[in-house]
Amino acid sequence: MNTLPFASSMPFSLGIKLELQLLKRETYTLATDAHELPARIASHNCQTQIKPEIALGMVEMKSGIHARADFLMDELKELRNVLIKSVQRTNIDVAGGGAHSFQCLSDQRHTPHLYFQDVHEKYGYLARTCTVFGQHIHVGVANGDDALYLTHGFARFVPHFIALSAASPFYKGMDTSFDSSRSNVVHTFPLAGTVPLVTRWRDFESCYHELRQIGIIRSMKDFYWDVRPKPEWGTVEIRVCDTPLTLDHAALLACYAQLMARWLLAERPFVINDDFYSLYQVNRFEASRHGLNGEITIPGEDRVAPPSKQSIFSNVIDCLNNLKRYAANEVDLLFLRRLRQIAYEKLNDAWRLRNAFKQRGSLNDVMQLSSRLWMTHTPSLNFG
Repeated sequence: MNTLPFASSMPFSLGIKLELQLLKRETYTLATDAHELPARIASHNCQTQIKPEIALGMVEMKSGIHARADFLMDELKELRNVLIKSVQRTNIDVAGGGAHSFQCLSDQRHTPHLYFQDVHEKYGYLARTCTVFGQHIHVGVANGDDALYLTHGFARFVPHFIALSAASPFYKGMDTSFDSSRSNVVHTFPLAGTVPLVTRWRDFESCYHELRQIGIIRSMKDFYWDVRPKPEWGTVEIRVCDTPLTLDHAALLACYAQLMARWLLAERPFVINDDFYSLYQVNRFEASRHGLNGEITIPGEDRVAPPSKQSIFSNVIDCLNNLKRYAANEVDLLFLRRLRQIAYEKLNDAWRLRNAFKQRGSLNDVMQLSSRLWMTHTPSLNFG
């Protein structure tokens, strides 16, 4: 059997990918010009970091590898400046957010790239619904066994990442009543969900090659799991976050993942058993539907104590208090304080977008506000 080597990387290093919306300035509908971006950014040497995604109204912005979240934020600012300069003469604006508020899916075209064409051919209209926008967080790990434990460990906190990042309350012109409608779109794919319940990398290799041998998958890219190992990069990838409306929010989420990884791999607080994912779908739904106001069910310890319920925001607060022990510097502590403020006040981006609609009464204005916020907000360590 061929192996699936896991490339070791610097433990707890960070990288992120942001899927961003390209908007026509006249109408704030999704543009169809992403395929022209490589030529426009050629002079900035960022071709591998800013490139088209599955739909022509979507662009991917990918960071390098960083030891600290503030260094990551600095690079994101530089990449944003390059992207804005590349589109500003074309009457196009850029926005964050997990979904376009009113775009009709039939108006969107997919990128003419062989991989994306294959996705459309395989999944039909499901591929068209994938015109949603997420933040993917990569955390470096030393080996495959650590990667699998971290993948399972992060799964317990998927509701946190969904609730803190939720930025897609509107979809196809309606208020969905969800804080994150995007998370439901992604969850419809047959290879979505959670990683197989294995804890050793050699067992994961067996699962992988069995699926590949019978033709279900061709590579790791075919798995749409909420959290997945990324063996070619030596990372674990969290995939449930909506793209935030601002760059500093993206850095906050990355810092949260980094501190959580330090705790999970240092203390190994969970036993990965057959019941590990029994409450996963219920808790995931609560976070998607209600955001920080949702209520999750916490399994009892050692299969003896009964499950208990707790609000997501208070569960986040408890986790942030626990992670303070793993802060490596003052910047980590500052990021933790800002995350705690968001959780206490329950002010995720979904709240911000709904409040904008309440004040303005127009989804077009909501998209205009989103683009202005993403393009002009200046991230700083004061988070002002």
